[in-house]
This record gives sequence, C-alpha cells and structure tokens, in this order.
Amino acid sequence: MSKILGIDLGTTNSCMAVIEGGEPQVIANAEGNRTTPSVVAYKDNAEILVGVAAKRQSVTNPKNTIFSSKRFIGRRYAEVQSDVQRVPFAVKDGKGGRAVISVNGKEMLPQEVSAKILQKMKADAEAYLGTTVSKAVITVPAYFDDAQRQATKEAGQIAGLEVVRILNEPTAAALAYGLDKGQDQKIIVFDLGGGTFDVSVLDLGDGVFEVVSTNGDTHLGGDDFDQTIMDWILAEFKKESGIDLSKDVIAIQRLKEAAEKAKIELSSSTETEISLPFITADASGPKHLQMKLSRSKLESLVEHLIARCVQPCLNALKDAKISKDKIDQIVLVGGMTRMPAVVAKAKELFGKEMEGPEVENQRATLAMVLQKSIECIFDLQRLAHSSGKDEDEELLGYCFHEIYELDFTRPYNESMRAEIQETLGGCIDELDKWISEVGFAQFTAIDSPP
Repeated sequence: MSKILGIDLGTTNSCMAVIEGGEPQVIANAEGNRTTPSVVAYKDNAEILVGVAAKRQSVTNPKNTIFSSKRFIGRRYAEVQSDVQRVPFAVKDGKGGRAVISVNGKEMLPQEVSAKILQKMKADAEAYLGTTVSKAVITVPAYFDDAQRQATKEAGQIAGLEVVRILNEPTAAALAYGLDKGQDQKIIVFDLGGGTFDVSVLDLGDGVFEVVSTNGDTHLGGDDFDQTIMDWILAEFKKESGIDLSKDVIAIQRLKEAAEKAKIELSSSTETEISLPFITADASGPKHLQMKLSRSKLESLVEHLIARCVQPCLNALKDAKISKDKIDQIVLVGGMTRMPAVVAKAKELFGKEMEGPEVENQRATLAMVLQKSIECIFDLQRLAHSSGKDEDEELLGYCFHEIYELDFTRPYNESMRAEIQETLGGCIDELDKWISEVGFAQFTAIDSPP
C-alpha cells in the first residue's frame, strides 16, 4: 500500500509527514531541513531550482524567482492587483481572466509553480522512505474558495500525487494538539506564519470541527519582521560608515539571511550579534558589518506589526458572534508565534494561556494531522457568502432568493437529502455581485448517501 504524504503547502515554507509503524513522522527534505522554502527559480539555461537553492539566488534573479505562488493559485487576475504590485516577477491576465505567471516569456498557472514544490517534496519523501509515494493530504487556509481548493488539487495532480483530501489549516492545527479528544468547545487558532496571518474560530462537537469564522491579514508574517530588521541594519550601517547597501544585491541577500537568523535567535536569547565580514568595500578597503541587536530593541522595531494582529482577532470573534470569555482554547500556529512578544500579545488579547509548539518545528504537527485526517474526522466550513437559487432572470431581472445566510453551515438531514436531488443553481456571493456573474457551481446530486 502506497504511503500517504501529509503536506502543509505554505505561502513561505512547506513541510511534509507520513505515518510509519502507526506513528506520525515528519520527513526532512534532501537538504536535511524540516521545512522547504516555497520558492521556485527558473534559470536562463532551463534549469529549475526549488526550495533553499531557489531562495539563495532570489536577489540576483528576481524576475524569474517565484515565491508566494499560493497568493495567486486559483485566483482571477482582477482579484490579485494588490499582490501583483508586491512581487518582482510578472503576473498577467491570462485565459478566462485567470492570473498567470510569466517567466522567460512563458506563461504558466500558479498551480504549475506550486507543483514544482510538491514534486520536490514527493521526490524527497520517496528518497527517505525508499518507496513510491502517490497520494497526499494537503492543508489550505479556511478562506480558500472552491477555485483555490481545486487549483491546489491540480497542483498535486501535476506533481504526480492523488490528493485524497484537502484539509482546512485551522482544523489541522486543532487536530495536531489533540483537541478532538476533548469535550465540546470553542477554539481560536492564531496562525502567524511566514507570509500571512490567519485567525479562525472553531466549534468542536461530537468529533466535528466547524470553522465558524475566519479573518486575517494576507500581508503580515515573518517576511515583514525580517524586512523590518533588515531596514534597521541598513540604516545603522549607513549611519556608521556612510555607505548605502540598499542597491547592492549581493549584500542584500546576505542581509536577508542575517535578519532572519537574528529574529530566530532572539526568540530564545535576549541579545544576538550580527556579523557579516567583507559586506562591501570602498577606496579605503573592505568593510565589515558587525552590530548587536537586543530582544527589547527588536520588539520596539516590530511593535507596529504585532499590533496588526489585534483587529483581525476582534473581527473573527465578531463574525462568530462570540465573546472572548466563551473561548475554551487558544492554539498558536506558525513560526512567528515563537516570538515572546507575539505570544504576550495573544495572551493580552484573549486573557488565556496558549497551546503552543513544543517541537523544533511547529508544522511538524502536520504528522499528527495526517493521522487524524486518515481517521476521517469531520471538517466543516461555513459558507463565506450567501448561497441561493436564482429565479427566472429574464422575467425578474436577476432577482435572487437567498437560501443560506452569510457564514452559515447547513446541516445534512433528510429534507436536505430530498432537496439536493434536484438541480440547484448556486452563487456564493452577495446580491449586488450576482449581476457581475461571480458564479459558484451548478450541480446535480443523484442517489446521495444518507
């Protein structure tokens, strides 16, 4: 029987796990790391680099190094205009209005880029296991719509994987900490990763996880913290030496790596040293960059970033129609929740102790998720928009009768079973957008199982 690979396909980093001997096991990649940067680089000689190798040359090859492809997967070009402005590579309006990525004159769908990451992970897993891997469970954000989920599955298929399940990331986090074993409870999943911040309210009852609400900031994550540290280093070095390194691509690449390293070290230390010998040179000879950064200084530098976590949390609680005192568990996910200041802000906001990572890599909990997913834990997600049947638009001028309220999960029962025997027209959007033809699905259910 082929192994099933559990994959957390992240915006910034990805990781994988399998079940071995009945126990969940996180797999290191070919470089020996538990995470693989979600970066793909296309060289002029047709060589394709994935992961660490791609990330290391990103500054010298910016237009052909694709990162954060997850932001574009399954999206229309018109929907990603703010993201297009933030990346150095070309994103264009493709066939059917879909966002496509242009590299060396060739256009490709974002899922084709994501497939390169999945192919590497598949190959690394097979090398580790000594056997073929053909199936996978992949986690996605709770806010991903049907098109984004389908595109994620397509990425898996392109990579040679049968995606047996798409699992909501907040549900995955709750499963990873064994919260499915507890009594009925309300759970907050606070996920601050490398590129995005997501907060979700989950309702657990009878082994069923329901994503009641989700909110966040798609442009808040570890990368922003790294950039803030790097800006500080650049300013300090210019103040000391009079040299501006911001246009030196080689120096910038070294600074990016040094900033990330300093950030990580300050999660467990109160001070770290940043040392970059021969960072540049002038008429007087080579220059070395050497300075110290304290945790307190770092916290003052990134205070504005941490503050941006607050409003999405309040919005999620409001959308779920629940007060923070009714929350039973807070689960911290994502590399940035290792930062003491982030944990302190979450505690201040919710007034509770946190369920946090106790392993080197938080995403290693994916292994446990895989195990629980195979056991078929129910994972429900509320509709993000109104869903309903359209009346005869030729007679009524796009009159729309709403069946399901915004943010509502319809329970499956006998009346629903009878209802879905007929063909339904569904549109997951508000009435004012219905006219703009933002359609969702047309489906017919036949012999639906009880």
